[in-house]
Amino acid sequence: MKPVASSPLTQKLLAFVALSEPELAVLERLHQRRRTFVAGRDMVHQGQSKQAAYILSSGWVCSYKIQPDGTRQIVDFQVPGDFLGLRSVLLRSSDHSFEPIVDIQAAEVMAEDLLDAFAHMPRLATAILWAASRDEAMVVEHLVGIGRRDADARMAHFLLELGSRLALVGMGSKEGYDCPLTQYHLADTLGLSAVHVNRVLRQLREAGLATFRDGHVTFHDYRGLVDLAGFDPAYLDQTGPLLK
Repeated sequence: MKPVASSPLTQKLLAFVALSEPELAVLERLHQRRRTFVAGRDMVHQGQSKQAAYILSSGWVCSYKIQPDGTRQIVDFQVPGDFLGLRSVLLRSSDHSFEPIVDIQAAEVMAEDLLDAFAHMPRLATAILWAASRDEAMVVEHLVGIGRRDADARMAHFLLELGSRLALVGMGSKEGYDCPLTQYHLADTLGLSAVHVNRVLRQLREAGLATFRDGHVTFHDYRGLVDLAGFDPAYLDQTGPLLK
């Protein structure tokens, strides 16, 4: 894993607060329990009690809920710098599952360690609250997407959001980014069938807007894709530190 001062989580939190040396030292302690998880095996399952939270250092994870009929709704994807289960660690049981999409590295964070960090470093606590609030804003945006956007705009918005999130931690740009997701992941996220996902991606490619092929998203016309999606990144709140 990277040193904490240059880790994805630190890069992400710097969008909200200029971290001091003591705050970085506390982040270092939160990264002490470093673990590797293999793709396809749940780290946390829905209904699990006494679970830890995790800080994702490398790889991609999906958070999802299984419905009574066995279908899956992916709630979101976690990328390096994200917390996994930050909300659930303070509840009696996890309300959804986390599954690595590829092999990942993550730091395990116990509830008592998190609360101790909050007690001693209120600015760091505020920064982590900002990260959690930002995650909630994304879930709201996803709900709007599924409920009100047509399939093309829904896909365009999703690809743009991922690009913005990855750019924050140095893994994406307005030209594109590496992406390990399959069309089945996209289907379970966007409320579409895999066949419909394939059709929408083809339409975006033929329109000269974006291509998703061989594990890479390429933006051909970023401005045109933004216009199609009605994408306003203000909800991601990553334009610069609010706390100095």
